[in-house]
Amino acid sequence: MSKLELQNVSYSYEQAKPVLSDISGELETGKMYAILGPSGSGKTTLLSLLGGLDIPTQGTVLFDGEDIMVKGLEHHRRNHISLIFQSYNLIDYMTPLENVQLTAKLDADPILERLGLTREESTRNVLKLSGGQQQRVAIARALASDAPIILADEPTGNLDADTAGEITAILKESAHTLGKCVVVVTHDRDVAKQADIVLEIKRGHLKVRKIS
Repeated sequence: MSKLELQNVSYSYEQAKPVLSDISGELETGKMYAILGPSGSGKTTLLSLLGGLDIPTQGTVLFDGEDIMVKGLEHHRRNHISLIFQSYNLIDYMTPLENVQLTAKLDADPILERLGLTREESTRNVLKLSGGQQQRVAIARALASDAPIILADEPTGNLDADTAGEITAILKESAHTLGKCVVVVTHDRDVAKQADIVLEIKRGHLKVRKIS
């Protein structure tokens, strides 16, 4: 079932050449998508548009067939979207447990444990954790939400290969088992190989890409 849809979406900065040009497509629940493209191609911009963090220059983003502008971008972000930011966006005076509990609909402890944080680490200030551990907290926060869509910007960028593989498997399971629509921006071909559908942004256009 389609959850998110792009209808003739374009985006440009002021009078500059469009970053995204007349993109249309559907993103379904129960699937994990990987978005590839060179730096500056518009991958993060596309994620921002899907998440209601920005507005298309032209075109429409729909959730369940309704323009996300109808009920407002804040409503879309609050009720439909879990975001995993490349910069973590954790509240720095809180612990991992407290960060996850802010938006959690599920018990935060087992999710943090599954992502490799001990109970002691989960009750430590997040600034005392490594970058990789902070990334795991950001991922745990998204997994603990009941939002139907997970949007992740380079979620494995600060993780070693083994941990990155584990995180990718968890995101894929969230799509297949929990029925979420998972969209991952990545440069990692190993992550892309685990996706159900790989999309590539090239010269402002979005195309399905085969990964061998």
